[in-house]
Amino acid sequence: MSPYQNLLLLTAVSLFLSVASACSDGQCRLLDECSSDGDCEAGLYCFACSQGFSGSRCVRSTITDQFKLLNNSLPFNKYAFLTTHNAYAIDGYPLHTPVPRVTFTNQEDSITNQLNNGARGLMLDTYDFDGDVWMCHSFGGNCHDYTAFGPAIDYLKEIEAFLSANPEEIVTLILEDYVGPNGLTKVFTDAGLMKYWFPVSSMPKNGEDWPLVSDMVANNQRLLVFTSIQSKEASEGIAYQWNYMVENQYGNGGMQAGSCPNRGESSALDDTSKSLVLVNYFHSIPSDSATCKDNSGDLINMLHTCYGAAGNRWANFVAVDYYKRSEGGGSFQAVDTLNGKLLCGCDDIHACVPGSTSGACTP
Repeated sequence: MSPYQNLLLLTAVSLFLSVASACSDGQCRLLDECSSDGDCEAGLYCFACSQGFSGSRCVRSTITDQFKLLNNSLPFNKYAFLTTHNAYAIDGYPLHTPVPRVTFTNQEDSITNQLNNGARGLMLDTYDFDGDVWMCHSFGGNCHDYTAFGPAIDYLKEIEAFLSANPEEIVTLILEDYVGPNGLTKVFTDAGLMKYWFPVSSMPKNGEDWPLVSDMVANNQRLLVFTSIQSKEASEGIAYQWNYMVENQYGNGGMQAGSCPNRGESSALDDTSKSLVLVNYFHSIPSDSATCKDNSGDLINMLHTCYGAAGNRWANFVAVDYYKRSEGGGSFQAVDTLNGKLLCGCDDIHACVPGSTSGACTP
């Protein structure tokens, strides 16, 4: 090989090594190519989204905590929260029945990890099953061995542990409820959650602002629970969801670009007698491969559509499947957008910080 050829080879090898070592060991930034989670900066992980980019890149894995970035001195309904749809329906969740589970999953990690990564709303389906309250996918109001996930208390104890370890955080549970009288009260009591209970008597009934987040924290009233059964508000003090919240259509019906119809049980999205707005954005049949695209630009576009449908109100909760899958910022960026809009009228909450030079603010 000639000296010139040797020089070319050395140059090519040097260039390859330079590119290969361009970022690693926690130095890779958002959308940089990566080979493992350890390559990415804190708050990112290495993910492949074939619908969005080639190879594997660093994408977001955690939320921006709006309270730590700014403050918690506003009413609860002035903030937005990431919500995990069917938070209990987790890939690989251990079997608790004698038959294989034959049903859909909607998330990939534990309740604890969902909360640690910034989910503050959890959608849960609760059923009477096997002499107890269980989390279950089902139909007709009945849980079956092959659609059951596990006893509700196992999940609720994870929530209690999180609230105990994080005394300034608030968690909202939205229950599709198929449990008989007093079943939920018992399981919440057994899980040690009643000490965090936010009382129905303090919830606004006619579209007024909610209490200040700082006061909710100071009073340790940091667990909001909504049920789909109206009678339980009077009988057990569990808030009936539709008295306080409007919600768009879930499933495929809520994913049509430019359209944001209300869910059948909900009053019209622009009903301002309800202070909270929830936007669903997930397919009727979950698809982990398609979700990375769903949770990206399409999701943010839908939030703008639903803003108009809700009487120019930004969503307080945005519910998604596989919440960590995205083309980059994903559901985390969507919540940053909502909090930016709610808190300072900007497209990103980081632009709300005094002295920010972010270009993400729309006057």
